[in-house]
Amino acid sequence: MGRIVLPMEIRRLLHLVDDKSFVEFYTEADTVILKKYAPACIFCDSADNMIEYSGMKICKRCLEKMNGIAAEMKEQFEEQ
Repeated sequence: MGRIVLPMEIRRLLHLVDDKSFVEFYTEADTVILKKYAPACIFCDSADNMIEYSGMKICKRCLEKMNGIAAEMKEQFEEQ
């Protein structure tokens, strides 16, 4: 039937939600790789201006926000 059942432990690890999450399949030589399908930013679900870091997609707007937060934290740390 062309179906694959993923063990519950793997579904929990990848935060897969029944009927709402998808998995991508890749092949590399004789290896099959499964990856949670995430077409949008992990923070805001935007699909515009995406970059990928450690297998996760982040939009440039959220990245700029994170950089601003990091700069604020750095300033606070240096003041102490």
